Amino acid sequence: MKIKKLLSQIMHPRLIGKLTVYTQLMRLDRPIGTLLLLYPTIWAIWIASNGKPDLLTIIMFTIGTFLMRSAGCVINDWADRKFDGHVARTHLRPAARGLVSKKEVYKLTGFLCILAALCLIPFDYKTWIMAIPAVFLAFSYPYMKRFFPIPQFYLGLAFSFGIPMAFVAITGKLSALAWWLFAANVFWTLAYDTIYAMADKADDLKIGIKTSAITFGKYDAEAAMACYALFNIFMIQVGFSIGAMWPYWWIMVLTIYLQWNFYIQIQKRDPQACFNTFLDNNKIGMMWFLGIVMHFSYM
Repeated sequence: MKIKKLLSQIMHPRLIGKLTVYTQLMRLDRPIGTLLLLYPTIWAIWIASNGKPDLLTIIMFTIGTFLMRSAGCVINDWADRKFDGHVARTHLRPAARGLVSKKEVYKLTGFLCILAALCLIPFDYKTWIMAIPAVFLAFSYPYMKRFFPIPQFYLGLAFSFGIPMAFVAITGKLSALAWWLFAANVFWTLAYDTIYAMADKADDLKIGIKTSAITFGKYDAEAAMACYALFNIFMIQVGFSIGAMWPYWWIMVLTIYLQWNFYIQIQKRDPQACFNTFLDNNKIGMMWFLGIVMHFSYM
């Protein structure tokens, strides 16, 4: 409140209003998306550097992740503005309420992308090349919901590109290990975003967009659990590839326990329970970060 009062004294109210709209578009009040995008990138940085990451690499990838996630949210909300107004959870988003113009959206997105590109300056051209498909996937994802039956898989690809970028930035190449981790994250994303889609399933059916929750029908919860199982299998392969120490395997046990609890929570398909379960995936990301860090600490 003190910050808001201070800003009101030095800035025009209209400017404050616009900044508020922009921060809402960037989802600054909802950091869960940034964390879910950042965790696998940090896993990759730790693994690619054998547990000895460079501080500059961590900082640049963290800032870049935040900026690109923000840019993706801006584009997503603009693309979905005609749909969001009919969904209970999203009807108050700025684009759905007509509080922002196309010109503003493009300018804000461009500004965020330029800042994100600056984060790649410390790295060689290979990392820049890897960023091209990452940007394409991020900005084309919102339109997949029009015709692709499982857009959450496409989102998984977009949310996983920080992994090959990190490996290329640190090692200069893409190993099989990078792709095992990439595959693991694709299915983790597919799992938690299917659960996220379950929360909006009734509204999404009415407005006619496609989601994995709709495609999987009455087996949506089971499909999410199957994706978690594939995530676990690929993480086991990652563990074998790095000669994982005991902390890594303890995290695997805890992950399976947590996933089972997720299944119990979403079985009744209650929208709020599904949304809360989606948020709880933050715990999986954090646990695996700690497990990977502890693995290298015990080597």
